[in-house]
Amino acid sequence: VCLFSSYHCPLYPQEKKDLSTVGDPFDAPTYNIPEKPVTFAEGASYSVVILAGLGVAALAGYSVFKELIFEPKEYKIFGKALARVQSDSQVTARIGYPITGYGNESRNRAARQRIPNRVWTDEDGVEHVEVNFYIRGPHGAGKVYSEMFKDNSDRTWKFMYLLVEFTASLQGQVMLESYIPA
Repeated sequence: VCLFSSYHCPLYPQEKKDLSTVGDPFDAPTYNIPEKPVTFAEGASYSVVILAGLGVAALAGYSVFKELIFEPKEYKIFGKALARVQSDSQVTARIGYPITGYGNESRNRAARQRIPNRVWTDEDGVEHVEVNFYIRGPHGAGKVYSEMFKDNSDRTWKFMYLLVEFTASLQGQVMLESYIPA
């Protein structure tokens, strides 16, 4: 005999309810809430928010696409200058081969990949890109100073100057390219 009421008695439990037949107590109140009609102004504001979100997403997608697919000018100039330095016999004789190029003297990988550059347009409308970077070979190192301009006549990039300055025990400079306009 249980001293408690039959409702709370662990010895004589009332009927057990199957969990699958018990309804969710939170669903029932939501069925009776009437939907409020959306006004034109409220619908228009939702549309503006959605369009602004799509615009931001499109802008982000474009910038990622541009960065990954189209190589920026400064990286093109860096690639051309590095290829010219790697192919020069004076440079390979001093610091050896293979020659690698990188942005800054640092242990930080991101700093080494960041190429210092400057992009500008002169008074004649000619676009210029200046890049400075470091090179290293098995027998030495150096710094490269380079400027290229986009020739308006044939729309190609040409060197204004390309100078390699050797560091450490191999001190000296080599001018690989120099353009003097007529």
